[in-house]
Amino acid sequence: MNVFLTGANGFVGSYVLQALRQHDHTVTCLLRDPSAPLAVDDDAITRIAGDVTDPESLQGALDGCDAVIHLVGIIDEQPRHGVTFERIHTEGTRHVVEAAKDAGIGTFIHMSANGAAPEGTGYQTSKWAAERIVSDAEFTHWCIMRPSIVFGDPGLHNIEFASRLVDDLIRPFPVLPVFGDGQYQLQPVAVQAVAEGFAQALTAESAHEQTFMVGGPDKLTYVEILDRITKGWGHDPKPKAHVPLALAKLGVNTVGKLGLLPISPAQFAMLIGGNTGHAAPFNETFDVSHRPFTPRSLRYLRGR
Repeated sequence: MNVFLTGANGFVGSYVLQALRQHDHTVTCLLRDPSAPLAVDDDAITRIAGDVTDPESLQGALDGCDAVIHLVGIIDEQPRHGVTFERIHTEGTRHVVEAAKDAGIGTFIHMSANGAAPEGTGYQTSKWAAERIVSDAEFTHWCIMRPSIVFGDPGLHNIEFASRLVDDLIRPFPVLPVFGDGQYQLQPVAVQAVAEGFAQALTAESAHEQTFMVGGPDKLTYVEILDRITKGWGHDPKPKAHVPLALAKLGVNTVGKLGLLPISPAQFAMLIGGNTGHAAPFNETFDVSHRPFTPRSLRYLRGR
Protein backbone atom coordinates (compact mmCIF):
# COMPACT_ATOMS: atom_id res chain seq x y z
CA MET A 1 0.00 0.00 0.00
CA ASN A 2 0.85 3.66 -0.26
CA VAL A 3 -0.02 4.87 3.23
CA PHE A 4 -0.72 8.49 4.09
CA LEU A 5 0.74 9.02 7.56
CA THR A 6 0.10 12.01 9.80
CA GLY A 7 2.36 12.64 12.78
CA ALA A 8 5.19 10.80 11.05
CA ASN A 9 7.94 12.68 12.89
CA GLY A 10 6.33 12.37 16.33
CA PHE A 11 7.22 9.82 18.99
CA VAL A 12 4.71 7.13 18.02
CA GLY A 13 4.80 8.18 14.38
CA SER A 14 8.53 7.53 14.06
CA TYR A 15 7.98 3.91 15.10
CA VAL A 16 4.88 3.49 12.93
CA LEU A 17 6.91 4.76 9.96
CA GLN A 18 9.56 2.13 10.61
CA ALA A 19 6.94 -0.60 10.96
CA LEU A 20 5.28 0.39 7.69
CA ARG A 21 8.56 0.20 5.83
CA GLN A 22 9.28 -3.21 7.41
CA HIS A 23 5.97 -4.32 5.91
CA ASP A 24 7.13 -2.95 2.53
CA HIS A 25 4.54 -0.18 2.34
CA THR A 26 5.41 3.11 0.71
CA VAL A 27 4.59 6.09 2.89
CA THR A 28 3.46 9.63 2.21
CA CYS A 29 4.27 11.69 5.32
CA LEU A 30 2.30 14.83 6.13
CA LEU A 31 4.68 17.28 7.80
CA ARG A 32 4.20 20.85 8.92
CA ASP A 33 7.92 21.25 8.30
CA PRO A 34 8.81 19.21 5.20
CA SER A 35 12.49 19.24 6.20
CA ALA A 36 11.79 17.66 9.61
CA PRO A 37 13.95 14.62 10.45
CA LEU A 38 12.33 11.21 9.98
CA ALA A 39 13.26 7.88 11.53
CA VAL A 40 13.42 6.38 8.04
CA ASP A 41 14.19 8.35 4.92
CA ASP A 42 14.48 6.38 1.69
CA ASP A 43 13.08 6.35 -1.83
CA ALA A 44 9.81 4.79 -0.61
CA ILE A 45 8.98 7.85 1.49
CA THR A 46 7.39 11.03 0.17
CA ARG A 47 7.21 14.25 2.17
CA ILE A 48 4.13 16.45 1.87
CA ALA A 49 3.91 19.89 3.51
CA GLY A 50 0.62 20.40 5.30
CA ASP A 51 -1.24 20.78 8.56
CA VAL A 52 -4.31 18.88 9.77
CA THR A 53 -5.79 22.15 11.03
CA ASP A 54 -5.59 23.65 7.53
CA PRO A 55 -7.94 21.76 5.19
CA GLU A 56 -6.67 23.65 2.14
CA SER A 57 -3.20 22.21 2.70
CA LEU A 58 -4.69 18.72 2.40
CA GLN A 59 -6.28 19.27 -0.98
CA GLY A 60 -4.70 16.78 -3.37
CA ALA A 61 -2.19 15.65 -0.74
CA LEU A 62 -3.78 12.19 -0.44
CA ASP A 63 -4.12 11.53 -4.16
CA GLY A 64 -2.68 8.14 -5.08
CA CYS A 65 -2.73 6.85 -1.50
CA ASP A 66 -4.51 3.61 -0.53
CA ALA A 67 -4.85 4.09 3.22
CA VAL A 68 -4.53 6.62 6.02
CA ILE A 69 -2.98 6.21 9.46
CA HIS A 70 -3.88 9.28 11.47
CA LEU A 71 -1.75 9.83 14.58
CA VAL A 72 -1.69 13.58 15.21
CA GLY A 73 -2.49 14.50 18.81
CA ILE A 74 -1.39 16.72 21.68
CA ILE A 75 -1.24 16.27 25.45
CA ASP A 76 -0.97 19.96 26.39
CA GLU A 77 -3.03 22.87 25.09
CA GLN A 78 -1.69 26.30 24.13
CA PRO A 79 -4.89 28.27 23.55
CA ARG A 80 -3.05 31.54 22.87
CA HIS A 81 -1.43 29.86 19.87
CA GLY A 82 -4.62 28.18 18.71
CA VAL A 83 -3.45 24.76 19.94
CA THR A 84 -6.45 23.17 21.62
CA PHE A 85 -7.75 19.64 21.98
CA GLU A 86 -10.86 20.52 19.98
CA ARG A 87 -8.90 22.04 17.10
CA ILE A 88 -6.22 19.35 16.86
CA HIS A 89 -8.07 16.18 17.81
CA THR A 90 -11.60 16.79 16.59
CA GLU A 91 -11.39 19.32 13.79
CA GLY A 92 -8.02 17.99 12.61
CA THR A 93 -9.46 14.50 12.34
CA ARG A 94 -12.49 15.83 10.49
CA HIS A 95 -10.23 17.51 7.93
CA VAL A 96 -8.16 14.36 7.35
CA VAL A 97 -11.28 12.17 7.07
CA GLU A 98 -12.85 14.53 4.55
CA ALA A 99 -9.63 14.66 2.52
CA ALA A 100 -9.44 10.85 2.57
CA LYS A 101 -13.03 10.53 1.33
CA ASP A 102 -12.37 13.09 -1.40
CA ALA A 103 -9.35 11.03 -2.52
CA GLY A 104 -11.40 7.83 -2.64
CA ILE A 105 -9.44 6.15 0.14
CA GLY A 106 -11.22 3.20 1.76
CA THR A 107 -8.89 2.32 4.66
CA PHE A 108 -8.51 4.55 7.72
CA ILE A 109 -6.68 3.61 10.94
CA HIS A 110 -7.00 6.13 13.73
CA MET A 111 -5.11 6.69 16.98
CA SER A 112 -7.31 7.75 19.86
CA ALA A 113 -6.47 7.27 23.54
CA ASN A 114 -7.52 5.01 26.37
CA GLY A 115 -10.11 6.90 28.35
CA ALA A 116 -11.76 8.62 25.40
CA ALA A 117 -15.34 9.29 26.48
CA PRO A 118 -18.33 11.56 25.79
CA GLU A 119 -17.87 13.10 29.24
CA GLY A 120 -14.64 13.97 31.01
CA THR A 121 -11.69 16.26 30.37
CA GLY A 122 -11.36 18.22 27.16
CA TYR A 123 -8.71 15.74 26.07
CA GLN A 124 -11.03 12.78 26.56
CA THR A 125 -14.09 14.33 24.94
CA SER A 126 -12.14 15.63 21.93
CA LYS A 127 -10.71 12.15 21.37
CA TRP A 128 -14.22 10.67 21.63
CA ALA A 129 -15.60 13.13 19.11
CA ALA A 130 -12.77 12.28 16.70
CA GLU A 131 -13.60 8.58 17.02
CA ARG A 132 -17.20 9.27 16.06
CA ILE A 133 -16.05 11.17 12.96
CA VAL A 134 -14.01 8.16 11.85
CA SER A 135 -16.65 5.52 12.63
CA ASP A 136 -19.40 7.53 10.91
CA ALA A 137 -17.43 8.10 7.71
CA GLU A 138 -18.33 4.70 6.21
CA PHE A 139 -14.82 3.68 5.22
CA THR A 140 -14.52 0.23 3.66
CA HIS A 141 -12.03 -0.71 6.36
CA TRP A 142 -11.40 1.25 9.56
CA CYS A 143 -10.34 0.70 13.12
CA ILE A 144 -9.49 2.78 16.14
CA MET A 145 -6.58 2.26 18.52
CA ARG A 146 -6.76 3.47 22.12
CA PRO A 147 -3.26 3.20 23.60
CA SER A 148 -2.64 3.52 27.30
CA ILE A 149 0.61 5.20 28.39
CA VAL A 150 3.17 4.57 25.62
CA PHE A 151 6.86 4.21 26.47
CA GLY A 152 10.07 3.75 24.50
CA ASP A 153 13.18 5.60 23.37
CA PRO A 154 11.90 8.90 21.93
CA GLY A 155 15.18 9.72 20.20
CA LEU A 156 16.68 13.20 20.03
CA HIS A 157 13.67 15.14 18.79
CA ASN A 158 10.74 13.78 20.81
CA ILE A 159 9.72 13.06 24.37
CA GLU A 160 7.47 10.43 25.90
CA PHE A 161 5.88 9.56 29.22
CA ALA A 162 8.90 8.17 31.08
CA SER A 163 11.44 10.66 29.77
CA ARG A 164 9.12 13.54 30.59
CA LEU A 165 8.74 12.30 34.16
CA VAL A 166 12.54 12.12 34.49
CA ASP A 167 13.02 15.64 33.12
CA ASP A 168 10.14 17.40 34.87
CA LEU A 169 9.74 15.51 38.13
CA ILE A 170 12.26 12.85 39.11
CA ARG A 171 15.48 14.74 38.34
CA PRO A 172 14.59 18.15 39.83
CA PHE A 173 12.77 16.99 42.97
CA PRO A 174 14.70 15.32 45.84
CA VAL A 175 11.35 14.17 47.27
CA LEU A 176 8.71 13.17 44.71
CA PRO A 177 5.21 14.59 45.20
CA VAL A 178 2.53 11.91 44.82
CA PHE A 179 -1.12 12.82 44.49
CA GLY A 180 -3.18 10.97 47.09
CA ASP A 181 -2.08 7.44 47.90
CA GLY A 182 -0.48 6.85 44.48
CA GLN A 183 -2.26 3.52 44.10
CA TYR A 184 -4.12 4.43 40.91
CA GLN A 185 -2.97 2.11 38.14
CA LEU A 186 -1.43 2.59 34.71
CA GLN A 187 -0.81 0.02 32.00
CA PRO A 188 2.27 1.16 30.03
CA VAL A 189 2.67 -0.31 26.56
CA ALA A 190 5.86 -0.41 24.49
CA VAL A 191 5.80 1.82 21.43
CA GLN A 192 7.06 -1.05 19.25
CA ALA A 193 3.91 -3.08 20.00
CA VAL A 194 1.71 -0.08 19.25
CA ALA A 195 3.46 0.57 15.94
CA GLU A 196 3.26 -3.04 14.83
CA GLY A 197 -0.45 -3.10 15.62
CA PHE A 198 -1.02 -0.09 13.38
CA ALA A 199 0.90 -1.66 10.51
CA GLN A 200 -1.01 -4.94 10.76
CA ALA A 201 -4.37 -3.17 11.11
CA LEU A 202 -4.14 -1.99 7.51
CA THR A 203 -4.86 -5.49 6.21
CA ALA A 204 -6.37 -7.38 9.17
CA GLU A 205 -9.99 -8.09 8.23
CA SER A 206 -10.84 -8.91 11.84
CA ALA A 207 -9.85 -5.37 12.83
CA HIS A 208 -12.63 -3.79 10.74
CA GLU A 209 -15.00 -1.59 12.73
CA GLN A 210 -13.17 -2.42 15.94
CA THR A 211 -11.91 -0.16 18.71
CA PHE A 212 -8.95 -1.64 20.55
CA MET A 213 -7.63 -0.80 23.98
CA VAL A 214 -3.84 -1.08 23.61
CA GLY A 215 -2.08 -1.78 26.90
CA GLY A 216 0.96 -3.62 28.17
CA PRO A 217 1.07 -6.87 30.13
CA ASP A 218 1.24 -5.26 33.59
CA LYS A 219 -1.02 -2.95 35.56
CA LEU A 220 1.19 -0.94 37.91
CA THR A 221 0.48 1.65 40.57
CA TYR A 222 1.78 5.17 40.02
CA VAL A 223 4.26 4.69 42.88
CA GLU A 224 5.58 1.54 41.20
CA ILE A 225 5.82 3.43 37.92
CA LEU A 226 7.92 6.17 39.53
CA ASP A 227 10.31 3.67 41.12
CA ARG A 228 10.81 1.69 37.93
CA ILE A 229 11.47 4.81 35.91
CA THR A 230 13.97 6.05 38.50
CA LYS A 231 15.80 2.71 38.42
CA GLY A 232 15.77 2.69 34.63
CA TRP A 233 17.31 6.17 34.75
CA GLY A 234 20.11 4.59 36.82
CA HIS A 235 19.26 5.88 40.30
CA ASP A 236 17.76 4.55 43.51
CA PRO A 237 14.07 5.30 44.12
CA LYS A 238 13.44 8.62 45.83
CA PRO A 239 11.31 9.27 48.91
CA LYS A 240 7.72 10.30 48.29
CA ALA A 241 5.57 13.05 49.77
CA HIS A 242 1.86 12.28 49.50
CA VAL A 243 -0.23 15.35 48.72
CA PRO A 244 -3.95 15.21 49.59
CA LEU A 245 -6.01 15.04 46.41
CA ALA A 246 -8.09 18.11 47.26
CA LEU A 247 -4.98 20.23 47.75
CA ALA A 248 -3.31 18.79 44.67
CA LYS A 249 -6.39 19.49 42.55
CA LEU A 250 -6.47 23.09 43.77
CA GLY A 251 -2.82 23.61 42.87
CA VAL A 252 -3.07 21.95 39.47
CA ASN A 253 -6.17 23.94 38.52
CA THR A 254 -4.52 27.25 39.46
CA VAL A 255 -0.73 27.21 39.15
CA GLY A 256 -0.88 24.24 36.79
CA LYS A 257 -2.90 26.20 34.25
CA LEU A 258 0.01 28.64 34.02
CA GLY A 259 2.40 25.86 33.02
CA LEU A 260 4.33 26.13 36.29
CA LEU A 261 3.83 22.50 37.28
CA PRO A 262 5.01 19.30 35.54
CA ILE A 263 1.39 18.29 34.98
CA SER A 264 -1.64 19.97 33.43
CA PRO A 265 -5.21 19.84 34.83
CA ALA A 266 -6.22 17.37 32.10
CA GLN A 267 -3.24 15.12 32.79
CA PHE A 268 -3.97 15.26 36.53
CA ALA A 269 -7.58 14.16 36.06
CA MET A 270 -6.57 11.28 33.80
CA LEU A 271 -3.72 10.21 36.09
CA ILE A 272 -5.73 9.91 39.29
CA GLY A 273 -8.52 8.24 37.33
CA GLY A 274 -6.15 5.44 36.30
CA ASN A 275 -5.34 4.31 32.79
CA THR A 276 -5.93 0.59 32.36
CA GLY A 277 -8.23 -1.61 30.32
CA HIS A 278 -8.88 -4.94 28.63
CA ALA A 279 -6.12 -5.44 26.07
CA ALA A 280 -6.87 -9.08 25.19
CA PRO A 281 -8.75 -8.28 21.93
CA PHE A 282 -5.75 -6.31 20.64
CA ASN A 283 -3.36 -9.13 21.52
CA GLU A 284 -5.63 -11.75 19.94
CA THR A 285 -6.09 -9.77 16.72
CA PHE A 286 -2.49 -8.71 16.11
CA ASP A 287 0.75 -10.67 16.25
CA VAL A 288 2.77 -8.38 18.52
CA SER A 289 5.30 -8.92 21.27
CA HIS A 290 5.27 -6.79 24.40
CA ARG A 291 8.21 -5.40 26.33
CA PRO A 292 7.56 -5.27 30.07
CA PHE A 293 7.78 -1.94 31.85
CA THR A 294 10.93 -2.77 33.81
CA PRO A 295 14.11 -0.84 34.66
CA ARG A 296 15.89 -2.91 32.03
CA SER A 297 13.42 -1.85 29.32
CA LEU A 298 13.79 1.74 30.49
CA ARG A 299 17.56 1.96 30.16
CA TYR A 300 17.16 4.41 27.29
CA LEU A 301 16.51 6.97 30.05
CA ARG A 302 20.14 6.84 31.17
CA GLY A 303 21.15 9.07 28.30
CA ARG A 304 19.06 11.95 29.59
